[in-house]
Parts: sequence; C-alpha cells; structure tokens
Amino acid sequence: MKTTQSKDGTSLAYDVHGSGPALIYITGASCYRSFKPILQDAKVFATEFTIYSYDRRGRGDSGNTLPYSMEREIEDIEAMIDAAGGMAYLYGHSSGAVLALEAALRLGGKVQKVVMYDPPYVHDEKEKAEYKQLSQTIHRLLDNGKNAKAMSTFLSGIGMPKAFVLLLPLFPGWRTMKALSPTLAYDIALTQDMPPVERAARVSVPTQIIVGEKSPAAIHDVGRQLTKAIPSAKFAQLAGQDHMVNAKRLLPLLSGFLK
Repeated sequence: MKTTQSKDGTSLAYDVHGSGPALIYITGASCYRSFKPILQDAKVFATEFTIYSYDRRGRGDSGNTLPYSMEREIEDIEAMIDAAGGMAYLYGHSSGAVLALEAALRLGGKVQKVVMYDPPYVHDEKEKAEYKQLSQTIHRLLDNGKNAKAMSTFLSGIGMPKAFVLLLPLFPGWRTMKALSPTLAYDIALTQDMPPVERAARVSVPTQIIVGEKSPAAIHDVGRQLTKAIPSAKFAQLAGQDHMVNAKRLLPLLSGFLK
C-alpha cells in the first residue's frame, strides 16, 4: 500500500499495478481498492497500463475529512494524477464516471483522456423524483445507524436483483460493505441530478462513453445525452455486459481508445 495526501490533508491509500501509460481507476458506490472484483479488474487492466487503484475518501484505508463535497473528490483525483507523474488517463465506473467527467472539466491538461462506463445520473424528472425518495430513505437509515439496511436498500433501489441482495450478508466482504455505507451519501450527491449537458459541452479531453448492452435503459439514455453534448465524444455499447462489466471484455475497448 502507498499513500498520498489530497489538498485538504486527507490521506489517500492506493496500489500500483502493471506497467505502461498511467491510468487512474475511479470506482463506484460500495467499492474500494481491495474489494475482490476491483482487485481483479486492476490486474486485468495492468496488462496494458500502470494502474493506480485508490480508495476514495471514506473507504478502505483512506481518510474521510468532513464536510464532504464533490470538489474534494476532484482534488483527490488530482493528487492521484500527481502521484502518477502529473498526467494520466482516467477510467471511471458508475459514480466514478461522474467524477471522471468533472475531473476532465476541472483539471485541464493533467487529464489526457477519459473513459466513462455506465455513468448513472438520473435520466429524466420522473427518475429524479424517485431517486430523491430513495435518497431520503438512505439518509434516514444512516442517521439511525442502520448501515446494513442502508446498503441493501440502496442496492435494491438502483436495480440489483432482490435475490442477490438477500444473499449478500453471506459473502465474506459484507462486513466491509456495511462499513462503507456512510459513503452512499457521497455517491447519491454525485448522481441525483440529470446529466450536466451544458457544462459537458466544455469538455476538451478525448472522451469514450461505454454502456453495457444489458445495463438499464436509463443509463443508455444518459450515455447518449453525454455523447451528444461532449465534443468529439465516442459512444460504445459493450455486447453481453451489464453494470458489473467483465474487465477482460472491456480491456480491448479501453486500450484501443486510450492507446
């Protein structure tokens, strides 16, 4: 494990895998760098890139300086880019894709290219209202210390099959997932609005937007909205994949665009 510091003094834990161009891996909700699926992804990507896989603030071995804001998470990404040598590619999955987009807007030449997989903004006013209700429920559960219920409610609310959610407590990583529940408030803050298409039109970084063929229709809509808004953005649908994309299936598209 390596560490670096963000602008506000927050300690960020990260691992480095592989060799090649620097790629910062920005994970989504309930994920951290030692989570088995994330570790597997990093090792696959490391066959083509030097992967900087870090714990977002409040997760794993990273700190959690409060109050939270999206701007602090962008500063975290900048600290990771600096640790990688001052310039890097970004790959953001789910809410991590939202952060990748914001980093492209704010960090200038430090970001070379961006890949976003399944950016999960709400896609219309109806979904925004439904998500607001889910958000209120999650915040109430967290305020009452019901972390396990908050995590299972969130995962069900975003479309994870209920049978799988019921089985989660049997998995070895469930205790860690429960500990990550307070950071759900961060992911909700990132994804509770519709895509910022007017701001996205100012992105000057080469951008690849990817959605899984089996991902929700709302995510497909968001992907196309952003592709239309971002100058020269490329759009791809990855056959046979859903929100939890297989890294080996993703790697050729990732490598082809970034390299």
